[in-house]
Amino acid sequence: MLDPWIIEEIRRREDERRREREACRIELPLHEAPVDRSKFDRSAEDQPKRGVVVIDI
Repeated sequence: MLDPWIIEEIRRREDERRREREACRIELPLHEAPVDRSKFDRSAEDQPKRGVVVIDI
């Protein structure tokens, strides 16, 4: 059997770990209505031209 001070130390550490995990938790808005993506779609003419530029020095 463990000494009472060891049991208290274990409980204290477990409580600290639990508080740290709860403090770092981020709540995600999972129940919001989905976003209508058709508002954000652009035609091919509206989109900027993309590409790669290689500069040799």
